[in-house]
Amino acid sequence: MEYVPPASLVPGRPVPSHVAIIMDGNGRWAQARGLSRTKGHRKGVEALRDTVRNAGELGVRWLTVYAFSSENWKRPPAEVRDLLGLLKRFIRRDLAELHREGVRVRIIGCRDTVPDDIRPLLEEAESLTRANTAMDLIVAFNYGARDEMVRAVQRIADRVADGSIASKDIDQALVSAALDTASIPDPDLIIRTSGEQRLSNFLLWQAAYSEFVFANCAWPDFDRNALLRAIAEYQGRERRFGDVAPLAETAAG
Repeated sequence: MEYVPPASLVPGRPVPSHVAIIMDGNGRWAQARGLSRTKGHRKGVEALRDTVRNAGELGVRWLTVYAFSSENWKRPPAEVRDLLGLLKRFIRRDLAELHREGVRVRIIGCRDTVPDDIRPLLEEAESLTRANTAMDLIVAFNYGARDEMVRAVQRIADRVADGSIASKDIDQALVSAALDTASIPDPDLIIRTSGEQRLSNFLLWQAAYSEFVFANCAWPDFDRNALLRAIAEYQGRERRFGDVAPLAETAAG
């Protein structure tokens, strides 16, 4: 994908390498228009398709999307079936194009309880695109950050139990390596649509120093301009990672 720097971005300021998005508001978007929630989810898939393309064109290297949380199984069965059906259609329809564009697809989340007709599609998407290097699309499916942490702790505990590591060897790097996102950098920018201002069990460990932008539009209305506004807001911030502000900035008030 070719990088096209738009005039609306801040000159000389970097585009976030890793953007993560909580795609919220499909149902409310549909209800506000007198439509079914399913139609809202379908419109949300269109917004996802456009966002993947726009993010790649803007120079984003990693894009993580919260597609289906481990709590979404609590929704009405008909809605869950619709969501899973949309995921299958997205993979079948878009996988070849993503592969042509050099996008690597990666899936995070617990696969033990994934339906048998979904798991092979996830594995196919990862296998086909494994060598691609233009951009990584990380799909959080059946994902919950607390569940991810529990599974990471279990992996580490197994290693302590079998003697391959000692408890004193456990540090932040080892914990990060045990998470679903091992080898993926932490998100620079996390965007949530629909005006809600919470993480909803998404990337809790990885978000320690992420910048947040809460977009007021519902996910189906999230377009290139909304992405540009979020990135421009990110560019206007000073990321310190626990450090103090530069002396000149402090003196200026």
